[in-house]
Amino acid sequence: MKQHKIRLYPLGKEITVNDKTPLIDLLHEYGIEFPCGGKGTCGKCRVSLLEGEIEISEKHRQTLDRLHLSSDSRLACMSHCTDSITLQVEQFDHLILADETEFEFEPESGFGIAVDLGTTTLVAQLVDLQTARILAVETLLNPQLKFGADLISRVQAGLDGHSTEMTELIREAIGQMISLMLAQYQVVPDKVVIVGNTVMQRIFSGMDLVPLSCYPFEVEDLGMKTFTSEELDWDFQVSKSIHFYPSIGSFVGSDILAGIAATDLHKKEKFTALIDIGTNGEIAMGNRDQIICASTAAGPAFEGSSLSVGMRAVTGAISSLRLDGAKIISTVIGNTEPKGICGSALIDAVAILRKLDLIGPFGEIGTGEDSLRIDGAVWLTQRDIYEFLLAKSAIAAGIEILSKNLGIDTFEIEDFYIAGGFGNYVTVEHLLATGMVESTEEKIHKMGNTALIGAKMFLFENGDLASEILGKTRHINLEGHPEFQDIYIGKMMLE
Repeated sequence: MKQHKIRLYPLGKEITVNDKTPLIDLLHEYGIEFPCGGKGTCGKCRVSLLEGEIEISEKHRQTLDRLHLSSDSRLACMSHCTDSITLQVEQFDHLILADETEFEFEPESGFGIAVDLGTTTLVAQLVDLQTARILAVETLLNPQLKFGADLISRVQAGLDGHSTEMTELIREAIGQMISLMLAQYQVVPDKVVIVGNTVMQRIFSGMDLVPLSCYPFEVEDLGMKTFTSEELDWDFQVSKSIHFYPSIGSFVGSDILAGIAATDLHKKEKFTALIDIGTNGEIAMGNRDQIICASTAAGPAFEGSSLSVGMRAVTGAISSLRLDGAKIISTVIGNTEPKGICGSALIDAVAILRKLDLIGPFGEIGTGEDSLRIDGAVWLTQRDIYEFLLAKSAIAAGIEILSKNLGIDTFEIEDFYIAGGFGNYVTVEHLLATGMVESTEEKIHKMGNTALIGAKMFLFENGDLASEILGKTRHINLEGHPEFQDIYIGKMMLE
């Protein structure tokens, strides 16, 4: 078969591929993002063609024109290699949040592996079960990203016939991460605990995705999934168990179950809330008597996929903004020129622009223009601001509805734990100023990767902790609540 060479500049990589190989099958490994799952709608997979030719279909040309991209630009998701080419790509350093938080445990002999299987990122840690000391850490981007950044895109990819490929990809990726850690210590792990959202659990387990594709999104068999190394095609042995921990509901998975364990929410007398805003947005609220969980459609804005200049927390992303007098000062990951804005800085931007009266209470830009400059070539458009308002009102409405279900007022919540990479960067003052969380600054706590903390805690128990939490936890559908639309619309305003 005819073959071509693809040279990647400035990475210095050269790849030999067969004729007509889709670029989407290659470039996701080198930092190119495909938030829309290769549908040609978002433009985030743009590369520059420096040498050679890439044939352009009429649809591809129309898309380039619509996105106002330069003549040397190509969308990787719409391109095939039919010639030897040189592409300019930007490979970002992704900041993936691991964890070294201490927790109570009962020592036991052996070694365990905790895995946080996220929609976007993967983290695995090798743990000494005698001391709970972390011996090794491996992080990786989820290889399923080429099928889209969000959960709905992954579900659709499954319905389109890619379920088996996605299952094989994720099993292989986690197996390779574990192999790298074991190679450093030459030990046989006793246990592997994996946590993740419900979609990730079902893809990893090779289960049907159809129930998650249509209303009422009712999923059976949310419980613990148990595997052997042979079933997963892993080339190492695990002496006791490999468990993917139970999900709570259709879009609330074992990552939130682990987060509840990590925050001791299930033990507290006073009401507490856990908010995890990542590719999806989940909220858990309650105390030692009862816990309610729900998911919200907030992720696309805060993960950057629905914004014109949105990015994840990678090199070149503005991670935070502050005011110095009337001047906006940005912090950029990697200390480089800003290329976009991530979710935490989006909150900062809206709060600051509102404080400066550059936008009104409904997010409307008051200058008469359709965008506002944040820093360098990064501008926030009117549509970006509206996307934020949709996302923040979903979170705020979720908090209020869960509070109502518990028979309390939002201000009766004693503590709010903000989890994940988003929570690591968010400015609490601005979080409150936008009205996303209606509380006081001293009640907001940045918690880090609660999914990974909880997964490590699960290594020291035989399922009793998870069963205890599940026994007092229920899942509700926010959109099905009779007051959701009214509350949601009411939360759209900025004070």
